[in-house]
Amino acid sequence: MQNYHKSAKLDNVCYEIRGVVLREARRLEEEGHRVLKLNIGNPAAFELDVPEEIQQDVIYNMHQAQGYVESKGLFSARKAVMHYCQQRGIDKVDIDDIFLGNGVSELIVMSMQALLNTGDEVLIPAPDYPLWTAAVTLSSGKPVHYRCDEQQDWFPDLDDIKKKITSRTRAIVLINPNNPTGAVYSKELLEQVIELAREHNLIILSDEIYDKILYDQTQHVSTASLADDVLFLTYNGLSKNYRAAGYRSGWMIVSGAKHRARDLIEGIEMLSNMRLCSNVPAQLAIQTSLGGYQSINDLVTPGGRLYQQRETAWRMLNDIPGVSCVKPQGALYLFPKLDPKYFPIANDERLVLDLLLQEKILLVQGSAFNIDDKQHLRVVFLPREDVLEDSMARLGRFLSNYQQ
Repeated sequence: MQNYHKSAKLDNVCYEIRGVVLREARRLEEEGHRVLKLNIGNPAAFELDVPEEIQQDVIYNMHQAQGYVESKGLFSARKAVMHYCQQRGIDKVDIDDIFLGNGVSELIVMSMQALLNTGDEVLIPAPDYPLWTAAVTLSSGKPVHYRCDEQQDWFPDLDDIKKKITSRTRAIVLINPNNPTGAVYSKELLEQVIELAREHNLIILSDEIYDKILYDQTQHVSTASLADDVLFLTYNGLSKNYRAAGYRSGWMIVSGAKHRARDLIEGIEMLSNMRLCSNVPAQLAIQTSLGGYQSINDLVTPGGRLYQQRETAWRMLNDIPGVSCVKPQGALYLFPKLDPKYFPIANDERLVLDLLLQEKILLVQGSAFNIDDKQHLRVVFLPREDVLEDSMARLGRFLSNYQQ
């Protein structure tokens, strides 16, 4: 009998953060092994909980979540996002310019489906958060990766971006603060990207999910606050700043040259209507989150848990011979480089699989983030300091003895 096959649309869609190595980790767990999962930014797994007042507000208002709501989302939640736009300097955003979704992931896929025709190109950073590449590919577009320069604190290489703009380019993605590198872009860099978008009639897709997770008094500038003559889609949510990854509560803001995007917005609205509405209980958390006490600030200042964990992991990685790591200014990740003189690695997936099998530590290989080399790893620094100290020491011993 004939077998059933997946759609050809998925042939070039990859999301290795949850790929082959994770499946092996699950097998080990089923055998009774304890695996330290430093592969995804999941705060709850490391006792970084949703603030209690947010949990209580959702519980108290749960009776309001029994039915469908407007497809774009609850008015109260979107109004809170609108006020947040005002705080961030994003002007002229109305309630109807805000779409709520089941996390940012759904909204990225939805907006790419609305925007792209077959062969349309989207400029995406390398390294990237691989959902962007997957969403563009799934939407019949062509992801074109521009270089981010490790020697310049992982900032985008503007000359490389310019070289890769063609007549088919529709949009440019900015991930700021960046996953996986932790880079936080300067106002000057953002203004230069905006000028390129202005010159070539590009949409700017600004993923800002980590905009409150900042270290060393680093300031985050929302890209859409810097111009009103370019079309911006800005993505954010509760998963990271409020440790509510499981709530699946995100939003997308349309701003800037909205008058030139009426047809595109109509397409996004159509897709929004088709899914009826996003998870209503999670929408109940937005107003309290954005309007309440910002507990994330206690975690990212000196002495705060995330700050200290970043310091410990970064220091210990750089102490490993042959390993160097740019210090992240935001987000929850380190993206260390393994010097090829010390580590001539041909297959970085094999490296992280061997690490998993030998040390029961789960990382993600750098090539999963759509870079060309095999010399990087992504490390999540969410565990408490004592766990990080032990795991980084074990990683160092593993690398010192590793031969492929």
